Order: sequence, then structure tokens, then C-alpha cells
Amino acid sequence: QVQLVESGGGLVQAGGSLRLSCAASGRIFSSYAMGWFRQAPGKEREFVAVTSWGGGRRDYADSVKGRFTISRDSLKNMVYLQMNSLKPEDTAAYYCAAAQRWPQTVVADSSYDYWGQGTQVTVSS
Repeated sequence: QVQLVESGGGLVQAGGSLRLSCAASGRIFSSYAMGWFRQAPGKEREFVAVTSWGGGRRDYADSVKGRFTISRDSLKNMVYLQMNSLKPEDTAAYYCAAAQRWPQTVVADSSYDYWGQGTQVTVSS
């Protein structure tokens, strides 16, 4: 069993930055993939970014490429999402997710086995 706890959300002005953190506990193997999703009010949850636990693979949603960076620290069991040049449309609850292996479809939330409770990010214009 893997537990995920997000932190780092908050209110920021457009153009600003935030770094989200995800603390992972339990047995995490090198085959795992760690992702970030987000869900805005009235919208479906959408994929943001994913990284392999080993660090060799990453993928991003087109909407965040060049602005967001996913990283992980396997020694600390942490996953991060550095968000720069934030836009009002980035406002959402952000969720950390873990898959036991690299997902065949990284954008599908059904590909992930464990989820955190989420942290709210609000970007004001």
C-alpha cells in the first residue's frame, strides 16, 4: 500500500510560481510512475505530468509544457511539481498519483493505483 500526501498549494497571482510537493510512504519500487493530475470546478480530472520513479522518463500535458517541471527525490520519497508562469486557467485541485508501472496511457487516471487527497491552487488574474 502506498500513501500520498500533497502540500504546497495556495493563492498566487498570474505569472507567479508555486512548487507542489507529494510525500510518498509505503513500498515504492523503481518500476513505479508518479504523476500529477488536476481538476477544476465543473471539469473532469486531467493529466498534468508524470515521471518514472527511476527518473528516466517524463511526460507533460501540452498545456503545461515549458512552464511546469516534475521531479522526484527517491531518497526522500518525494515528488515535486514546479509551476512557473501560472495562468488563471491553472486554477484547480492538484492530485498526486502513483502507478505500479509506467502507464500505457499516461493521461488516463484509471492507469494509476494510488491517489492523494489533493491541494488547491488558485491563480488570480
